[in-house]
Amino acid sequence: MTGEVDTTLDDAAAVFASARRRLFGIAYRMLGSSAEAEDVVQETWVRWQTTDRSVVLNPQAFLTTATTRLAINVLQSARSRRETYIGPWLPEPVDTSEDPTLGAERAEALDVAVLALLERLTPTERAAYVLREAFDYEYPEIARIVGVSPTATRQLVSRARKHLASEPRNTVSTAERRALLEAFLAAARVGDIERLEQLFAENVTTRADSNGRSKHVARVTVTGRSKVARVLSSFAEIFWAGVTTRPIEVNGEEGMAMERDGELIGVLAVTVSSAGLHELMWQLNPEKIAPFRRARAGRAAPEGSN
Repeated sequence: MTGEVDTTLDDAAAVFASARRRLFGIAYRMLGSSAEAEDVVQETWVRWQTTDRSVVLNPQAFLTTATTRLAINVLQSARSRRETYIGPWLPEPVDTSEDPTLGAERAEALDVAVLALLERLTPTERAAYVLREAFDYEYPEIARIVGVSPTATRQLVSRARKHLASEPRNTVSTAERRALLEAFLAAARVGDIERLEQLFAENVTTRADSNGRSKHVARVTVTGRSKVARVLSSFAEIFWAGVTTRPIEVNGEEGMAMERDGELIGVLAVTVSSAGLHELMWQLNPEKIAPFRRARAGRAAPEGSN
């Protein structure tokens, strides 16, 4: 898009509003946190307000570039903060059942397992991968945004794809996924080791993110069919006491909400293939499930309530 841009604040707000969902989608995929993504989007708005918009030929490109570069900066600082995190770190889940704020043009790089895998990439690799795979930006556009050559951009995306290609992905139908998840929960509640092993893929992993808040989960990633079954069995009686579960949509995939006394206490996301359950990702950090809780509470509130 070229030509003179209207410099009034109302027009600036309209331009920003048209891009906001996409900007949040980019920032969330890069950061794995809706709170941090929202902060980045707000900072982008501040920059858009205070820039000389009369010289901006392509407002959408300006906003995307600002959001991406801000997210890269946050990622670089977040790495040091996460070194002090207690136990496994998992992305903050989002309720995508009725929440359009991710603005996903494609569902790529949205599910919890992929977001966790993206943590292995450098911030620039992550940015290039998200822009290409989730939002279908052309390589020259991505190169301009992240500040490298188009050839280097292709290499960034290629490396990111290779990092992710060997990892298990969801490959079963929704019905099969639901049946396996329900069978898993029934076995996990009673600590049925034999049944759990039957449901697991050979190299199944379980990760519980509570930042040290829960004493009833392992504080390390556990891998292997028999090890995971034994660990889950050892915590079963205490962990599941008073807990009810219900299906929910987590990052575009069906997962499970865990509630006690009507209060959301955790979100379970899984990766499933024909071989069984590959990954169990338990989000138990109260701070990370707070936005999920608020989103669902807001939809449940009666019309006219505050």
